[in-house]
Amino acid sequence: MHTNNLSNQKTINSIVDTPLKYRGRLTVVGAGPGDVELITLKAIRTLESADVVLYDALVNEELLEFAKNAELIFVGKRKGCYAYQQEQINELIVSRAKSAGHVVRLKGGDPFVFGRGSEEMEYAASHGLEVAMVPGISSSLSVPAYQNIPVTKRGSSESFWVITGTTKEHKLSADVALAAKSSATVVILMGMSKLPQIVELFKGEGKADMPIAIIQNGTRDNEKVGVATIDTIVDVVEKEKLSNPAIIIIGEVVKHRDALAEASNQYSKENVRLSKVGSIE
Repeated sequence: MHTNNLSNQKTINSIVDTPLKYRGRLTVVGAGPGDVELITLKAIRTLESADVVLYDALVNEELLEFAKNAELIFVGKRKGCYAYQQEQINELIVSRAKSAGHVVRLKGGDPFVFGRGSEEMEYAASHGLEVAMVPGISSSLSVPAYQNIPVTKRGSSESFWVITGTTKEHKLSADVALAAKSSATVVILMGMSKLPQIVELFKGEGKADMPIAIIQNGTRDNEKVGVATIDTIVDVVEKEKLSNPAIIIIGEVVKHRDALAEASNQYSKENVRLSKVGSIE
């Protein structure tokens, strides 16, 4: 046991003592929910310093323009087809970092919200890479916000759940059943294939009239929205042809969408009126 500890310490020491430019580096970066303007300055600067960028399907490819000197590799999943399996991505991170230098792993939303960013960082660190993380704006909060849905509002919701709709066993998360019993806002990611099960859970809690919104391609130009109740949402999804990638928001806060949208419209109209009044013809 003592020998193993000494061996491990020697490995750690050799990693620490190796100059960073020879060790390679991984930075996991959050790209935000889709709108290219919803990315942080730190993320942009990190992309500009990248030698290699490994990016996912939910990343807006316009952001790749910031990585002018980098090799760009798509490693995402589209329509159930994987460009790379996770184990292959891990190996690609290490091999490219050691051969090229700075690898940026660009992920949609925030990499620590169902993004497996921490797993990739742990793997990279175990292979001697320097690791860092740049948070992103999570789709779980920003996508509802873009549709004037607050996840909390005094008098309506004191808390919110953010849950994965599909676990690694491809089953509905057990937390959805727990969340259905609460008065909290429930935000479900990757849950469209489980929508009928979700509906039945909420109906079982006597919440057939609970408001629900589904937002596909949130914050993007091709965004689509369906608003209904638990009892009618499946029909709305079929009518509007809503599918992944989409976010499900369940709770009384969905009712505030129309009022907030109207307030925003009134504000915009007033700005237009004032700009006309102040203009010189």
